[in-house]
Amino acid sequence: MKKLSKMFMAFTFVGALLAGCGSNNAAPAPAPAQQPAAEQPATPAPDANSGSTTTSPGEPVTAVGSTALQPLVEQTAKDYMAKNQGVQIQVQGGGSGTGLSQVASGAATIGNSDIFAEEKSGIPANELVDHKVAVVGMAAAVSPKVKVDNLTKQQLIDIFTGKITNWKEVGGDDMKITLVNRPKSSGTRATFNKFAMDGKEEAEGITEDSSGTVRKIIAETPGAIGYLALSYFNDTVKALKLDGVEANAENIATNKYPVWAYEHMYTKGEPTGNAKAFLEYILSDEVQKKTITDLGFLPITDMKVERDAEGKVTQK
Repeated sequence: MKKLSKMFMAFTFVGALLAGCGSNNAAPAPAPAQQPAAEQPATPAPDANSGSTTTSPGEPVTAVGSTALQPLVEQTAKDYMAKNQGVQIQVQGGGSGTGLSQVASGAATIGNSDIFAEEKSGIPANELVDHKVAVVGMAAAVSPKVKVDNLTKQQLIDIFTGKITNWKEVGGDDMKITLVNRPKSSGTRATFNKFAMDGKEEAEGITEDSSGTVRKIIAETPGAIGYLALSYFNDTVKALKLDGVEANAENIATNKYPVWAYEHMYTKGEPTGNAKAFLEYILSDEVQKKTITDLGFLPITDMKVERDAEGKVTQK
């Protein structure tokens, strides 16, 4: 009995000791398990937020559309980003129709266009805000090998509608005329068609969307004729006078030379953030008085006339 009693007491002591040790271990155990669980979700959130603010201040801006306007937007975007580190402005072509549809759908921040939104079928113009940033002239462009410097409007229409097919018919050499057209989504085409061709339909020819590609084809194809914004002319192609009037800044400003367009940068609603700041920069004196003229555009303030979406011209 005494042995059993002693053994029972020994087991009781060991059990109590083990229980005591177990309770000491159990208390801290939940703390390490629970503490990280409570902190884990909260830790990445501040890191992610602070990272995005530091590396990319504000939303990136995408400006899509008119290839006539593209050189100006690309240059001003480059200058603006150099002054505002971290801001991202992406510039793409595609034509005025693409620019208008992209900004209307929300796929682009800014839609660049040579035409008014009201002129493009299917575009909700009432939802867009027009920012006119410059004026650009457009002219018939030919290879320097073409020995013609001037066309009457009727001759121009006859060439682009396919009635005149050889340069000898308008005083040039015996050389076949090759037409280089733009797609129907092109704002350059719409402007040229409306003010140089009185709305007549163009005959079939080579069709290219990019102004740079059009210039290259004209330069490399003897007898070729197309049309370009004045900002694309260089020594590889020459501009033809229209009814004896040269396409220059002075004649465009007074509408003596009628083939010109406003360069529009549309936003869906009023712009905010980086888009607003970028548009304000384009309209600043720094860009309007230097960059615009350097690239062959006209500042809005130089125009002596105004023209609406219907083509009606009034004196300022």
